Amino acid sequence: MVLLRRVIGDALRARRQGQHRTLREVSTAANVSLGYLSEIERGQKEPSSELLAAICDALGARLSELLREVSDTVALAEQLPGVLMPVQDEPVAAGSAAGPVRKATGRGVRQMTTDGAVAVSVRQDSPLKATLRSARVRPSDRDVVCAA
Repeated sequence: MVLLRRVIGDALRARRQGQHRTLREVSTAANVSLGYLSEIERGQKEPSSELLAAICDALGARLSELLREVSDTVALAEQLPGVLMPVQDEPVAAGSAAGPVRKATGRGVRQMTTDGAVAVSVRQDSPLKATLRSARVRPSDRDVVCAA
């Protein structure tokens, strides 16, 4: 299971960093404390819909666009086989329904690429905690979105 607050936070952080803006600039524009915005970006706090709309407005983004990106990331995570299962040290078989899967460097890390434009890595931190990181390269007029 992927934590929605973490995916939302990573999507917000990716947008802010893509605009080369600081937490202070965005927190001031959204009328939210810098510390609280930092906690949202780190996935420690889940923003209300009103606050999320204010942050999106401060970033010049549509709320629906951000939620679509978050939805795409969560949908991709749901397709990953064994996200919460321990990763074995042996290579993982390729050819799953979601695309080729290969073992990445490092213990407990599995990387999956679906179509060349999406890369997803899953790190098993403990038996009950997994970290998902996806990178999606959009056409040139869009940002690169990273979420965990």
